[in-house]
Amino acid sequence: MARTPRPEATPARTAPGVPADRAVKRRRVLDILNAAGRDSLLLTSHTALTWYLDGSRVHISLAGDPVAAVLVARDGDHLVTFNNEAGRIAAEELPDGVSLHEVPWYGQLHDAAAGLGRDLTGDVPLDEAAVTAELRAARQPLLPGESARYARLSGDLARAMTDVLSAARPEDTELALAAALASHLVAAGAEPLVLLCSGSSRSGFRHPLATHAPVGRRAMLVACARRDGLVANATRWVRFDAATPAERDAESRIAAVEADIFDATVPGVRLAAILAEITAAYARHGFGQGQWELHHQGGPAGYAGRDPRVTASAEDAVVLNQPFTWNPSGPGVKIEDTVQLTGSGIRVLTADPRWPSAPVNGLERPITLQL
Repeated sequence: MARTPRPEATPARTAPGVPADRAVKRRRVLDILNAAGRDSLLLTSHTALTWYLDGSRVHISLAGDPVAAVLVARDGDHLVTFNNEAGRIAAEELPDGVSLHEVPWYGQLHDAAAGLGRDLTGDVPLDEAAVTAELRAARQPLLPGESARYARLSGDLARAMTDVLSAARPEDTELALAAALASHLVAAGAEPLVLLCSGSSRSGFRHPLATHAPVGRRAMLVACARRDGLVANATRWVRFDAATPAERDAESRIAAVEADIFDATVPGVRLAAILAEITAAYARHGFGQGQWELHHQGGPAGYAGRDPRVTASAEDAVVLNQPFTWNPSGPGVKIEDTVQLTGSGIRVLTADPRWPSAPVNGLERPITLQL
């Protein structure tokens, strides 16, 4: 397996990671190895790789497997990739202190990385799947560099939503709005992982993939955007005529459900306990206790859209500096932003001061844009 030197030319992009943050992450993974009594760990998933490399891009197809694997060993970090990816990764994605190794484009990436681990340590590397919970816990609290990058991405997503929906018209199709948002996100260096749009004829769908239908009098736009490994999520609504009393009432009540979820998101509480509060909040605000079963409710965010989704079996405990995207929804209503739990409470990251908002329990929350 060949080792690829770094090119000397100035790259168009440099690896986004912060050395101090990466050092903390390496210590956390070494702690996992110590607890398991092992000498190396093989990282292979998008979530684990982009977290550990602190934002490096390890994909080509958004729907495909990573084109790299990382062996975390006691002697250092080793990134293994295909020979047709090695030059770009060396120039633009490889953090300092990580050794780069290449295999033929037709080779077996994971087998080669595991073989490197055996050569270095004399033992088979620990598989990522064996320490899923430990790795998730390691990436729960965002480090300073991550927090700054996440806030910038989230702000870019919020501004893109404002730009697109402020220019929307009733005759626009759902696909036209989704395409406009995708254009804004790609121009900002982000990858649109999820784009949803529903006009007034399709507002009953919780996951409305866009169609050629015109949006009509009211529309919802949803996006999950990834940059430097981090994924920001947001939902916005636009309306082209006066709101009905029922719409205003439902919008107010779903914001109250979200406020109760925010109140329940405190350090030390387990996700399963938050789900119990979510079910009670739906009933408390007139949606019925079973509403939570009609759509997932969100959960911790960061290097995955939800890391993990909240369920009755999710026992992860909330920590400070952890990001979240909760997304309570009801018939024809939904509210969603990416936030971070800080020492002073919930901080909304996907915020744009140009978007209309209203205070809910002391926190400015987005309302429907009225055009």
